[in-house]
Amino acid sequence: MSVDAGQDTAHVDPQDQRARTSLDTAAARNLATTTKSAPQMQGISSRWLLKVLPWVQVTAGTYRVNRRLTYAVGDGRVTFVKTGSEVRVIPQELGEIASLRSFDDVAALTALANRFVQREYGPGEVLAEAGSPADTVFLIAHGKVEKIGEGSYGEQTRLGALADGDHFGESALLGEGTWTFTARAAAATTVLELPRAALQSVLETTPPLREHLDAQRALPQQRVNKRGEAAIELASGHSGEPQLPATYVDYELNPREYELSVAQTVLRVHTRVADLYNEPMNQTEQQLKLTVEALRERQEHELINNAEFGLLNNAEYEQRIQPHSGPPLPDDLDELISRRRGTRYLLAHPRTIAAFGRECTRAGIYPEPVEVLGSTVPAWRGVPILSCNKIPVTEERTSSIIAIRTGEDNQGVIGLNQTGLPDEYEPGLNVRFMGIDEKAVINYLVSTYFSAAVLVPDALGVLENVNVAHWGR
Repeated sequence: MSVDAGQDTAHVDPQDQRARTSLDTAAARNLATTTKSAPQMQGISSRWLLKVLPWVQVTAGTYRVNRRLTYAVGDGRVTFVKTGSEVRVIPQELGEIASLRSFDDVAALTALANRFVQREYGPGEVLAEAGSPADTVFLIAHGKVEKIGEGSYGEQTRLGALADGDHFGESALLGEGTWTFTARAAAATTVLELPRAALQSVLETTPPLREHLDAQRALPQQRVNKRGEAAIELASGHSGEPQLPATYVDYELNPREYELSVAQTVLRVHTRVADLYNEPMNQTEQQLKLTVEALRERQEHELINNAEFGLLNNAEYEQRIQPHSGPPLPDDLDELISRRRGTRYLLAHPRTIAAFGRECTRAGIYPEPVEVLGSTVPAWRGVPILSCNKIPVTEERTSSIIAIRTGEDNQGVIGLNQTGLPDEYEPGLNVRFMGIDEKAVINYLVSTYFSAAVLVPDALGVLENVNVAHWGR
């Protein structure tokens, strides 16, 4: 007996053996079944955008947005090339200026681009003074410029801000005029300037450019409404039997079409795993569950950042605004909301929401939260502020806040998908068996089809370049 006991306890600490009076838990686990969780995934976010977007069925794979004819052109952003401290405008990018939009003579544009002069302005310096001759075209390469006007009682009013790629002073290309506002640098700003004298010298040597600008001046002014749409002629307040105006509603001849995009992956599961290790959880189902979560995360990322249909890239330039002083202030959100009727949601990165909360606390403002789909979320003026970690935060710690009006009936932003797909697993997402290869691996093709459409330009707005790392007191 003593020999057997010595063999049984040879691997056990003698002190531990004397102290223990019951079965060790390490030994007991060998006879017990553990309670385990389903596979967990850190990459799952709230995905508010997918939840709040109204989804429209696109049975033909393409959604066409028909709009009234709009005459407003140009007003785009200009791109520059930077070599060291020298900045030059790309000649073809001058076509973003409305009066040069249809002019494609590269040699003439190059001659014009070469006459722009680079200048640096410090914070507070004036680029253009209200009431003075508007004789210079300004292209903002980097920085921020505030437009200051005069109110009804002589007070200063802020008319907006211009940032990288914006321009002003186009009237200098077409004729005489005066500045209706004062342009002042709000930060260190680099601009390219084209004085009228330099323009005149280019016109003397480039007849095609001169003829084009002469033709632009001679164009009749189209009657448009404040949104740039072709006006509908009406009469009101008349009496008797006057001749009533005749009219029609003109449409865009080439409306935009949105094709459904796709996010796909191939899920692979070895037959040995699928056959032998399905208790207590089905391995294929768990693999598929996490794959679908990853696809939905990619779907929301594309809806925010895709170059063709992403919300950040589809906001019109007149619907993009700059913050007053850097961090997201309550005044900035007021201006963003006021750009459209019925702003339904605000989307922001969690760090941006935290930055806005700090500014509210600093100002002694404590907005009331609201409930969205059973969850309590922060809000401003009753508009929910939804977290979206797909909105980028740059290395300079700046980000954007997106404002949307939603719904097809409300002429807002809508999601596009197609349901009723073969082998559909979730609405707009299907899982198709692709067979078993020579290595006994089962292959499933997992696909989701989607896009987003902005029905009218003011349904989407962006507050750009907000500083999310401001901790000043």
